[in-house]
Amino acid sequence: MTEKFAIIDLFAGIGGMRLGFERTGAFKTVYSNEINKFCAVTYKENFGDDPTGDITKTDAKSIPSFDVLVGGFPCQAFSIAGQKNGFADTRGTLFFDIVRILKEKKPKAFLLENVKNLERHDKGRTMKIILRTLKETLNCNVSYAILNAKNFGVPQNRERVYIVGFRKDVFNGLFGFPIGNKHSELKDILEENVPLRFFISKKRFEGMKRHKERHLSKGQGFGYGVLNPNECSHALVVGGMGRERNLVKDCESLKKHKKDPKFTEKNEECLRYLTPRECARLQGFDDSFKIPVSNVQAYKQFANSVPLPVVEAIAKNMRKILESGP
Repeated sequence: MTEKFAIIDLFAGIGGMRLGFERTGAFKTVYSNEINKFCAVTYKENFGDDPTGDITKTDAKSIPSFDVLVGGFPCQAFSIAGQKNGFADTRGTLFFDIVRILKEKKPKAFLLENVKNLERHDKGRTMKIILRTLKETLNCNVSYAILNAKNFGVPQNRERVYIVGFRKDVFNGLFGFPIGNKHSELKDILEENVPLRFFISKKRFEGMKRHKERHLSKGQGFGYGVLNPNECSHALVVGGMGRERNLVKDCESLKKHKKDPKFTEKNEECLRYLTPRECARLQGFDDSFKIPVSNVQAYKQFANSVPLPVVEAIAKNMRKILESGP
């Protein structure tokens, strides 16, 4: 069997990038780093490694040798939902910690992930800086693509930028990004017998309706949304409003709770939030993935993670190049 390629997992979150690569059978993780203590709990529970660390204080020389760097570097600085300050935002400068490590360790390749808006941020100047910096730092060729998770077998409309680079002595051609052609529907990932706590109360729902009506009167489309089970969900995002845009109608589960004293408190349209497990499935995590944290933290973690099937497809294409290269 061919020896596996070593990867390091930066801004590791709950290990989505790692899982995508390891699922190909060709990669092993030799180092991981994550500053969020709740993500570290989930990561350690699933992989046995404690990724706790601050990348800004990590000496690149102390990191084990590796072949591929992977990282979904913080996107708040470039996100439509954020202030869009880019490199003026300290979170944006975390990108330069990736550069620092690439410069010191000179791996064969890397894969970075970020929000779609990165491509357009600051009229495209931010992306040009990132690509130029990566090319000059590693003497590599770099390419990127915007891929949508819904084309790779998970029913989530999630577009993200993926940046792939190879040292020129390893590969100096044009990297071929995968073309997804596998589709699924929301109903394929929904749980049965959902606990009553996920259903919205009448009082809460009345408030949500008023909120939506206020915005509609202003010509705005903000407010709750009910998903079509034969289609995809909206992209998972952090925060209550993100969950309220991804509601499902689930009368079958609700009616099973008729004997519960709190049943009459729930809204009559049978609307509920997606469960953390459903959010995990929307990102391509299988049900063996453990969720050891509170629902509040779980929602944040899966919203901030990456769609595993997309990463796995990219990793497979990278594997072919690495196995044929020097």
